[in-house]
Amino acid sequence: MNRFDHRKYRPADAIRLTDRQWPDRRILQAPIWASVDLRDGNQALLEPMNVEQKQRLWALLVKLGLKEIEVGFPSASQPDYDFVRWLIENDRIPEDVTIQVLVQAREALVSRTFEALRGVRRAIVHVYNSTSTVQRERVFGRDRDGIKAIAVEGARLLQQEARRYPKTDWIFQYSPESFTNTEWDYAVEVCDAVTEVWQPTVSSPCIINLPATVESSTPNLFADQVEYFCRRIGRRDAVIVSVHTHNDRGSAVAAAELALMAGADRVEGTLLGNGERTGNMDLVTLAMNLYSQGVDPQLDLSNPDEIIQVYTQCTALPVHPRHPWVGELVYTAFSGSHQDAINKCLHQQKPNEPWQVAYLPIDPQDLGRDYQAVIRVNSQSGKGGVAFVLERDYGLVLPRWLQVDLARIVQQESERTPGEIDSSRIHALFMQHYVRKQDPTNLIAYRLERQDGIDRIEVQLTDGRNEHTIRGRGQGAIDAFVNAWIGAFGNHVSVIGYSEHALEEGTDAEAVAYIQLNIDGHRMAGAAFDRDTVSASLGAVIAALNQAEAARRVA
Repeated sequence: MNRFDHRKYRPADAIRLTDRQWPDRRILQAPIWASVDLRDGNQALLEPMNVEQKQRLWALLVKLGLKEIEVGFPSASQPDYDFVRWLIENDRIPEDVTIQVLVQAREALVSRTFEALRGVRRAIVHVYNSTSTVQRERVFGRDRDGIKAIAVEGARLLQQEARRYPKTDWIFQYSPESFTNTEWDYAVEVCDAVTEVWQPTVSSPCIINLPATVESSTPNLFADQVEYFCRRIGRRDAVIVSVHTHNDRGSAVAAAELALMAGADRVEGTLLGNGERTGNMDLVTLAMNLYSQGVDPQLDLSNPDEIIQVYTQCTALPVHPRHPWVGELVYTAFSGSHQDAINKCLHQQKPNEPWQVAYLPIDPQDLGRDYQAVIRVNSQSGKGGVAFVLERDYGLVLPRWLQVDLARIVQQESERTPGEIDSSRIHALFMQHYVRKQDPTNLIAYRLERQDGIDRIEVQLTDGRNEHTIRGRGQGAIDAFVNAWIGAFGNHVSVIGYSEHALEEGTDAEAVAYIQLNIDGHRMAGAAFDRDTVSASLGAVIAALNQAEAARRVA
């Protein structure tokens, strides 16, 4: 039997830091947040974002309150260069937001970078070179002095180019790439050499960013490295110490938290952790961690459905239902003992006292969510295995979020009606609550065209009295239709979840589409059947909108 050979690996180097201070410290305020979604996150995608997706993600990052946003690598990518120019020439950078760009320590690339930034009010120019032992010896074939010379030359080039654009407020940032695999004293030596060139002051500081380019140790060892660095770096009061952790060991958030305790001032990361290999540090998770400890994260994360919608549409990446804080199932309890404990705590929770509810570390309503108790029923019980019986008897494969919602309705029905609820009743409840395709709005016809990667739709609707024609555009038929509806009727509508499947085999088989929308702050689900999958998708959207209208009338 083959086994892993652990002997070919060795533990990360450590230093004897017997007087470490970080274990006794607490995080009392939010760090300086820096999003790298549009650069580091984008380059990690199988298919990089197009212009419209970048613009949409930029708007979300600004809306969330991020004040420093890395927008690209303009010297290495024409699309990045063009996006930087679009931001500047169209005056899309708010006064309190600073864009950041990345560049290698090479003269032609530095010159091209500053050219991309001409006319910007304020910008961070981020230069880097790798300093780790393995990179020095096996990639660049240089000694310590040779690698330090690259860093110093990069610092000098930034200073030289900045003089050509005196009207811009320039902020310089340097990263000793692979900091975690660099000798601790040598990392300080290189960064001191860089700041010697820049001569930062308290009123005009520079940023030194410490990347865990590859996470190769436990978070406590990274905290030791950061504390060691903060103690020994020269001009500490004129240096903003930043960290950029990756998630190779699954500890990026923990490493960033401990680094803040160890003296770091700033954190780079991405929304929901998108990044190369196993990902970057998750800004949403770290911010919510602080929030749960009574620290204001200085970011508006109150609408995670919008964050997830934009994130998934721009990155084409899914969000796990158990994702910390914002996953679809985070505030759902399946266990009976959990349900009992949560319900008892909720009944005793007073409005003005600190939050104390078993199994719920925060109030779900802070994130626009509700606690949901779902009865777990297996296929042998015969008492309401909702998803099981609908798939077995009707071929309906409900997505998880719809299983959760329908189980709540079935539970309420079981409490009102003595005896067993069979599959026909469960199916009737499904049709009654989610397939509302004609009341009050009904789909008459649609026309869908795709041009230059954008879908354009024209939809004819009737409300029983009048007909309406609405038009919109977006990434796919659903996005285009939702945008058309928003433009025509003014509701705030965002797509949270979508699923579809055929009910039979064959090219003309009927399909069913399921959708979950956030409509003016309320979650509504809809479903529809049709032999045309686009018609089924649009019908599902209309069903959810009709459900919202019915709920509004009752209220």
